[in-house]
Amino acid sequence: MTDPSAEVHFFETTLGEHMLAVDGSRVFDVAEGTADHFARMAAESQREFLTQMGLDGVPFIDDAPPRRMPVRSLSLAVAQKCNLACTYCYASQGSFGGPARSMEWEVAKASVDRLIMDSEPGTRINLAFLGGEPLINRNLIRKTTVYAAEHAQRNKVDVGFSITTNGTLLRPEDAEFFEDHAFAVTISLDGVGKAHDRLRPNQGGRGSYDTILRKVLPLLDKQHRMQVGARVTVTPRNLELPETLSHFIGMGFHSVGFSPMLASPTGREEMSSKDMAEMLSQMIRCGRVFEDAVLQGRRFPFSNMAAAMHEIHRGTHRPYACGAGGGYFGVSADGDLFACHRFVEDDLAAMGNVHDGPDARREAWLAERHVHNQSPCNTCWARYMCGGGCHHEVIHRGRPACDYIRGWLDYCLQAYVRLSAARPDFFGDAARRSA
Repeated sequence: MTDPSAEVHFFETTLGEHMLAVDGSRVFDVAEGTADHFARMAAESQREFLTQMGLDGVPFIDDAPPRRMPVRSLSLAVAQKCNLACTYCYASQGSFGGPARSMEWEVAKASVDRLIMDSEPGTRINLAFLGGEPLINRNLIRKTTVYAAEHAQRNKVDVGFSITTNGTLLRPEDAEFFEDHAFAVTISLDGVGKAHDRLRPNQGGRGSYDTILRKVLPLLDKQHRMQVGARVTVTPRNLELPETLSHFIGMGFHSVGFSPMLASPTGREEMSSKDMAEMLSQMIRCGRVFEDAVLQGRRFPFSNMAAAMHEIHRGTHRPYACGAGGGYFGVSADGDLFACHRFVEDDLAAMGNVHDGPDARREAWLAERHVHNQSPCNTCWARYMCGGGCHHEVIHRGRPACDYIRGWLDYCLQAYVRLSAARPDFFGDAARRSA
């Protein structure tokens, strides 16, 4: 039986004392002193407390991994090559440790067919283009997008498109194409000016920042159906997060988000525990600006914070960090399926091919990666909000980010309580429960 102390998390705001019920990710207001009283209880009394709170029902999440999942999202490595030489690249400069190559039409078409084949009418599916640098294979992206849009329409399936690019190869006509097909475009930008250039130089060692900004402006000017976001990989050398966030939002990006560098093939730029503590401090500073903007009725597209508020409000609870190896796969240039785009060409997460679909290795993966089978996740209060962390990072680096994740989620819970009290209209309906 789970330790009852792992079933709740208490936190405070100026509004009082609050409790997260871990099962179901439910937030309650509780009487002052409840946390101290609960901590002094024996385990049996703690279980009685949970029963009195109505938290002893059938768990929202059991031990069984999902079975017979349809494929809902594919990420195509359309170009396993790149024109930059990023210092930390998980894809080893785009080739994933093998020879540089590009995806052919046969593989791209089979990928689309796989998505449509697994989808009932009315289903939402997603097709992503990544690399390497995907725009090296621009013609295939365009041909595949048109084919997917037409094929999905015939089958009454809703398809969404996305692309993650370093931005250096963008052309003005790309803006029109991405707008026409309502792309979610993510530009990799690791800071402002020299901070970015230190981490993302071109193959000759020169900085790429000025080139990217010049080429991304047509997209920012044209976005309407298209949404253009900036993704910042955080390393020990670009920890000026509030300044970076403000700058990119001021440029007109639809969203700006941060992600720590935890596992690189060479070990370069990986974040230490000290770095993660500093990142947490910087992220909370960004979060405070988000809170102020909400209170003033202004949109502030800090994607980490916006996503956290949305998920806490919904009561999101999950046994996995993401859909990797479940409904989502990365597709290599040769058509092989891997648990996600970061695992391309990694035998640890190989799971079939787009022609035949996922093989039996998927079931073993989902059973092994379930949060109940991850330690120390299975006794962590944040387990269903976190889902056990990025599979790629955990497998290749371990869990150096756990304290950061708990710290960030604790702050987000506090912010959620403050905002839901001051601006309930921001969430659309009443959200918190009192006990």
